[in-house]
Amino acid sequence: MSAAEPPRGANSAPRGAAQRREPQAWGDHTNARDPSARPAPREPLSSLDGLARALRCLPGVGPKAAQRMALHLLQHDRDGAQRLAQALLDATRSVRHCERCNTFTEGALCALCQSTRRDPTQLCVVETPADLLMVEQTQAYSGLYFVLMGRLSPLDGIGPKEIRLERLLERASDGLVREAILATNFTNEGEATAHYLGELLSARGLRVTRLARGVPVGGELEYVDAGTLAQALRERRSIGI
Repeated sequence: MSAAEPPRGANSAPRGAAQRREPQAWGDHTNARDPSARPAPREPLSSLDGLARALRCLPGVGPKAAQRMALHLLQHDRDGAQRLAQALLDATRSVRHCERCNTFTEGALCALCQSTRRDPTQLCVVETPADLLMVEQTQAYSGLYFVLMGRLSPLDGIGPKEIRLERLLERASDGLVREAILATNFTNEGEATAHYLGELLSARGLRVTRLARGVPVGGELEYVDAGTLAQALRERRSIGI
């Protein structure tokens, strides 16, 4: 090694290091030479962005799906978009809660509560208006309803006040109701809600029943999960012959 060429140590930088620069991140418009420089201000949201964001309030609709919906309405069906906007506006202005069963209606009482063909001695308690419709589709129940509009969930801040517990107890204590059918969902929250309501309604002298659980109609035991089969065994009943 010649004396003119200094030895390369572990800390010596390779040739050309002075010309190397770290790559700038995509979208980073900050001036690297001026640390005090601020990024360019963002443009305000356009009407299209606002529509996409509004559509994201629907259940199961993410950013991409909302964007596709917004583009479809504006590109292919602007008349449908106007009808949708008007229908939403009309519904939010006119739809309210029934004074007796708490479901959605446009009048003081819903059609089921006004019907004289329903059995006033039975009161089916469900979580949502969608659950009410499902029970009605069975055509196996002719009593009345009360819709909780939710279920007890302390972790989510949903307590007795949020599920209209006072209105339910007042409705069930009208002197006509003899049986309360608890038709809440079979989730942890639904089970806890049914247990809580069952104790309160039983203390008022009502007969309290719960929807049965077991093997579905047309189901084969080989394909039924163990939890459902165990519940079906616990809730077995006699066969009159």
